Amino acid sequence: MDTTSESSSMVRLNIGGKKFCTTIDTLTNREPDSMLAAMFSGRHAMSNESKTVLSAFFGYVFIDRDGKHFRHILNWLRDGIAPTLSDPDCSELLREADYYQLLGLKEILKSSRRETGEVEAELTRVDIIKCIQSERVRFRGVNLSGIDLSKLDLSLVDFSYACLRNVFFSRTNLQLAKFRDADAGGSIFHNAILRECEFTGANLRGALLAGTSLQSANLQDACLVDCSFCGADLRSAHLQNADLTNANLEGANLEGANLKGAKLSNANFKGANLQRAYLRHVNLREAHLEGANLGGANMTGAIR
Repeated sequence: MDTTSESSSMVRLNIGGKKFCTTIDTLTNREPDSMLAAMFSGRHAMSNESKTVLSAFFGYVFIDRDGKHFRHILNWLRDGIAPTLSDPDCSELLREADYYQLLGLKEILKSSRRETGEVEAELTRVDIIKCIQSERVRFRGVNLSGIDLSKLDLSLVDFSYACLRNVFFSRTNLQLAKFRDADAGGSIFHNAILRECEFTGANLRGALLAGTSLQSANLQDACLVDCSFCGADLRSAHLQNADLTNANLEGANLEGANLKGAKLSNANFKGANLQRAYLRHVNLREAHLEGANLGGANMTGAIR
């Protein structure tokens, strides 16, 4: 038995004071794009400061998070099974999954959080697939809450005024689709194509739009509170008067985007590209702009 190999594949974790023992394979295989996989796969070189933290606490890797639900995260990474939890505990685990960038776990948890008493969707995924074979498709005002529409070609489809809460649009082609005044709160658009989409007046509170392609999309007057746009492409997007309170736009590309009059309280723009963005009459004082590129941005009348 090769004890050296076994020892090198084992990882000891200290999560906010709670200690766990697992393997590199567990941390890297199921969610290869997660923060944990990035930490332990060897893809990224660590700074001297990070190495010091990792070697502290008697060989335990310390992560400054609440360890209450980390056993559920490890069980997900081992078996691919999410726990059944109360609403408060599910919200806490969802927050941890967001921190560790466990996109698969986030999708399952969001699916399980349908509101009590919510009316069932009027159509199924199969119904949608049949409908999109026709030349022009409209789902205006239809309730599609909670159904899986991932990886479909829904370009040009009209979802205006529809109820789309907690819908899965991951990796879906939605180019030129219309979501005017739609309720898409909590929906997952991860890596979806949303170029030139219309979201005027739409409710996207808490939606996941990380990695989406939103070039020239119209999000005027939209509710984007608590949305995640990490790494999203928002070049030339229209965000006039949108509510981006607590939104996470870390690393997003907003070159040439129009944010005139947008609400940016506690919005995270760390490392974002805001070159030539239109930021007139916005309050930047409460936004997080560390490392953001503001070259050529129009900030006339902005509060800084």
